[in-house]
Amino acid sequence: MSKGKLAKFAEMAQNPLVVECPMAAVMQEEFPLRGRWHEDFFHNQNPIVLELGCGRGEYTVGLGKRTPSKNFIGVDIKGARMWTGAKEALQSGMKNVGFLRTNIEFIQRFFAPDEVSEIWLTFSDPQMKKVTKRLTSSYFLERYRQFLCDGGFVHLKTDSNFLFTYTEELLKVNSIEPEFKTRDLYGSSFPEEGMGEGAASIQTYYESMWRTRGIDIKYLCFRLHQGIPLVEPEVEIPLDEYRSYSREKRSGSEKHV
Repeated sequence: MSKGKLAKFAEMAQNPLVVECPMAAVMQEEFPLRGRWHEDFFHNQNPIVLELGCGRGEYTVGLGKRTPSKNFIGVDIKGARMWTGAKEALQSGMKNVGFLRTNIEFIQRFFAPDEVSEIWLTFSDPQMKKVTKRLTSSYFLERYRQFLCDGGFVHLKTDSNFLFTYTEELLKVNSIEPEFKTRDLYGSSFPEEGMGEGAASIQTYYESMWRTRGIDIKYLCFRLHQGIPLVEPEVEIPLDEYRSYSREKRSGSEKHV
């Protein structure tokens, strides 16, 4: 590991806005902040919003600056990237932003029922080969239900036509009507409540990169309710041609578990 990364990890360990929890610790004991984020971390009762796969954390920080009446937590396993947003939030004196460094596969272990009001998925890996790893799959939505309040929002912002189309099909087969969706975020007009406006107000590093390449940014949001069993769509979706897969490949109705 480079000296630069070691220095960042050391700095992260001293940053009061960062909570680090390796997988081994998650599996062995109850996470102390589970059900206690309002009281013990943010020291207020404002709604909690997660960004899963936050990368450098610029979207988490941007949301925190844009909406001071809510608390935001960026979640990712890659601490060297997260360091950027965590340092900016600390230096800016932000009180409504935090970071959780851990594996998203176990996200339900960190939050109690109804503790989270919204989830943002910004430029997640589309995981075109394995459905159970997609952050909008029924497998992950069932995890989110364990801590997301009934009817809480899930936001997807992506460059990937594959992931966007897959999510559209998943919502359709489960009779979930999107609150707002567009395949061209920056060419769209927004409803009065500004549902898409918030998504367009912050650009991440990856977003700028995709836009420079002429790739449209897609966005949709939907409410996730409790109780209704979720199923996977049985459709074939063209893979993203600009990623590392051949143009002839297609995703089928995968049965991976």
